[in-house]
Amino acid sequence: MPTTHLGRSGLTVSRICLGTMNFGPRTSEEDSHSIMDRAIDDGINFFDTANVYGGRGATEEIVGRWFAKGGGRRERVVLAKKVYNSMGDRPNERGLSALHIRRACEDSLRRLQTDHIDLYQMHHVERSTPWEEIWQAMELLVAQGKVVYVGSSNFAGWHLARAQEIASSRHFLGLVSEQSLYNLADRTVELEVLPACEHYGLGVIPWSPLAGGLLGGVLAGTGEGRRAGEGVQARLSEHRAAVESYEQLCAELGTPPGEVALAWLLAQPAVTAPIVGPRTIEQLEAAERAVGVVLEAGVLERLDQIWPGPGGPAPEAYAW
Repeated sequence: MPTTHLGRSGLTVSRICLGTMNFGPRTSEEDSHSIMDRAIDDGINFFDTANVYGGRGATEEIVGRWFAKGGGRRERVVLAKKVYNSMGDRPNERGLSALHIRRACEDSLRRLQTDHIDLYQMHHVERSTPWEEIWQAMELLVAQGKVVYVGSSNFAGWHLARAQEIASSRHFLGLVSEQSLYNLADRTVELEVLPACEHYGLGVIPWSPLAGGLLGGVLAGTGEGRRAGEGVQARLSEHRAAVESYEQLCAELGTPPGEVALAWLLAQPAVTAPIVGPRTIEQLEAAERAVGVVLEAGVLERLDQIWPGPGGPAPEAYAW
């Protein structure tokens, strides 16, 4: 499994990030542990989770019990997790207040059965909390050794710029990564987010690389899994012509659509590692195969024609 640095940091991570959202809700604990074992054996060292996955901490507990098995599992993993969403019904159990950041971190460490989080990501921007407060809380966690690096998720380009400029004024490293919705069918981040990430040296971690199943061979498997869901079927109705052209191109290449979609992301200069959320070992293996898929320039051009992005970075994408 190839590796790269996470943004401008010295942290080395695999080109595929193992997402754990399905662990618990769609994948049993036993199978989840098997998938994680297989991932680290295959060289995937980058794992992503969140305190809300599985229902307020359930997925973290599954990962924590896997760590507790020992055998160097925790030491072999770069653990990324997220904070922001509601973890209870009382005040201060959501958001990015210093109080919630601190409590959420402590709770996650307990559930994960570890003493530190390698990449602590803000799951969403918090407009009602000043950056000075957020950075003060993160700086304290770093000083205490409970957090090593800080990242963001679902931020706009302006939010990234604001966060980094204030972090710089505090002589703090600030963000090293941004986790964004990014795939062939969802390319809005190319306008502002990717240019901001490249400017500030942030690694990009795309989530939903298969657009919820739309890019995973939806025509051939209409009645199966997530691809049969109402949301994917609605998007298929909207983008049927593009999907038909896309799957035809994949057939010409002799490469499954899901692997082509991941290979396209891996070919984007700003991308560090797409997040894949396998429910089975077979899905993990398919994601790993995508790392070895090389898309020639002509194929990349055809993919741009089928799935046109916003036209490049702003403002040139919409102005002279």
